[in-house]
Amino acid sequence: MSDPERDGIPCLWMRGGTSKGAYFLAGDLPSEPAARDALLLRIMGSPDARQIDGIGGADPLTSKVAVLSPSKREDADVDYLFLQVFVDEARVSDRQGCGNILAGVGPAAIERGLVAVAGDETPVRIHMVNTGEVAEARIATPGGRVSYAGAAAIDGVPGTHAPVPLMFTGLAGSMCGALLPTGNAVDTVGGVRATLIDNGMPCVVMRASDFGIEGTESRETLEARDDLRARLEAIRLEAGPLMGLGDVAEASVPKMFLVSPPLAGGVVATRSWIPHRVHATVGVFAAVSVATACTLPGSPASEVAHLPDGDAFVVEHPTGAAEVVLERDPNGAVVRAGTLRTARKLFDGRVFPAPAR
Repeated sequence: MSDPERDGIPCLWMRGGTSKGAYFLAGDLPSEPAARDALLLRIMGSPDARQIDGIGGADPLTSKVAVLSPSKREDADVDYLFLQVFVDEARVSDRQGCGNILAGVGPAAIERGLVAVAGDETPVRIHMVNTGEVAEARIATPGGRVSYAGAAAIDGVPGTHAPVPLMFTGLAGSMCGALLPTGNAVDTVGGVRATLIDNGMPCVVMRASDFGIEGTESRETLEARDDLRARLEAIRLEAGPLMGLGDVAEASVPKMFLVSPPLAGGVVATRSWIPHRVHATVGVFAAVSVATACTLPGSPASEVAHLPDGDAFVVEHPTGAAEVVLERDPNGAVVRAGTLRTARKLFDGRVFPAPAR
């Protein structure tokens, strides 16, 4: 058996959406979760706020992992397990998915030979192991190989790249068992009106004004508010059991969202905590959940949202906006969701973990 410290481990380092992460084949990592997670902490350089002795980027958005394998399901091509490697804690969580890192799964699966090229565009059906849904990505493969060049742009990422369309079905209740796990569009949690929702990502959606803020403040301004963080965490801990998630003290879900009227022509403006630091952008599944909350009559999000005429919902965030597509039935219920992301291969090689301590 090879020694990972001496021989390294095959690794694709990719940008997926507005995140970056390490993409591994499951067979190149220990099969036992505790051993796998310990190895990933050493690879990323955690726990250390700078992650100076690993490849992590000292931010939750750049300390992520995708583990890929041939799918065990007939309706999928590849199984994708997402792992959030905490930066300054010795903790790895599989209790949520990641739609941004998902954007890189299709290209990575083709790069690693899990999916064969099928022409100038290759569909890749991805089983999201964390939540059980299947997404379909369409990857540009002209000339028999993945192309990352294109004209698609997403906020939070400089330049343009090949588009990665993603469509999802069966997102409702991905982790909580129901779109509205309490059965209500509005609950009162910690004295605040909130929508507890899961349309791909468990989220607690509240009005920013109920916390005495505009909801347009910078990430740095909000992170300096220890009182606000403590109040949101108290609400999160109360909401977890209500959503069927149990004790969430050590979990990264539910995500906490404060919403306000849009400023740049979108549907709603957001500031989110993931769960303790303010997100620089917004996750794909979280954007779907928040956009869905905007469609619920009487919900906090609906009270500040400017609903679109069509299916495109633009969710504003601190560094721009993310567009999601919500297909609704004649009664207005969301039945299918999609988004457009981009991805890019940053390096392909072998990563060498720090020595075991």
